[in-house]
Amino acid sequence: MPYYLYKIFETPIRRLEKIESHDSFKAASARAKVLRRELALAEGCGVRTIFAENELQAEDLLSQAHETQPEPGDGDY
Repeated sequence: MPYYLYKIFETPIRRLEKIESHDSFKAASARAKVLRRELALAEGCGVRTIFAENELQAEDLLSQAHETQPEPGDGDY
């Protein structure tokens, strides 16, 4: 399965834009780091790497809402 790289724009609405795909995590991760430095400031977007069977699954996974993880001290103790 390939690793997909996406630009994620949060405003005015959440939008995903596929950049490219890689066969290895190492290549995808290295490229994502470069793109984050170049694109984040220039285009006001985030860059995410996702491991998926195809583009449809990648976009579905990136579109799902994730619950925030509890931080230390957040509990009712």
